[in-house]
Order: sequence, then structure tokens, then C-alpha cells
Amino acid sequence: MAQFGILLYAPAPADWSDAPQEELEAHGAYAAKVEELGATIVAGYAFQPSTTAKAVTKDAVTDGAFIDDKQVLGGFTVIEARDLDHAVEIAKLSPGTWRGGIEVRPLFG
Repeated sequence: MAQFGILLYAPAPADWSDAPQEELEAHGAYAAKVEELGATIVAGYAFQPSTTAKAVTKDAVTDGAFIDDKQVLGGFTVIEARDLDHAVEIAKLSPGTWRGGIEVRPLFG
């Protein structure tokens, strides 16, 4: 199976300690849904709030997320799925869509 990054975007500062309890519980149940669809979660991580980030460019280091937007990258999951369509089907079930959005990207490998 191919591997895909499921990138979770959330309202800034993407502090998961502020997420509603229902959403946190749904993230816990998400793994079972992924398995039911015949895919596998390889790894999953939540980032600390975007206020803890440092953006590094060729000439500067700045505080906070690199992109000035209302949503920031809050975490990611790596899954194994049959193909991109299968990965998108799985991503649509993620509670990460409740307050933000999801980006699905194939990984090199």
C-alpha cells in the first residue's frame, strides 16, 4: 500500500488543549474507522500551539507559524491506503474537518 500524509489544519493557534472534548474523543475513535476501511495509521502527532513555532527562511527566523492565516497546521497522521482516492475517503471521516481542514498528500517512498 502507498503512504499518505493527512495534514490537520485548525484555527490559530491550533492548541489541542482547547479543542472540545467531543472532538478529542472522536479523534480517538477515528483509528477504528480507518481500520474498517482497510487502511492503517502508521503514525499520528499533534503539534504544540502555533505560538510555539519558529519559521525559518534563508535570511530570517521569526516567531509563529510561517503562513499568516486563520488556520495553521495542527498535526499530521501518516496512513497506508490503496490509493489517493482511498486516502481522501479516510480523511473525510477525520474530526479534523470539524473546525479546520485537511490536506492529503502522497509521500515519497
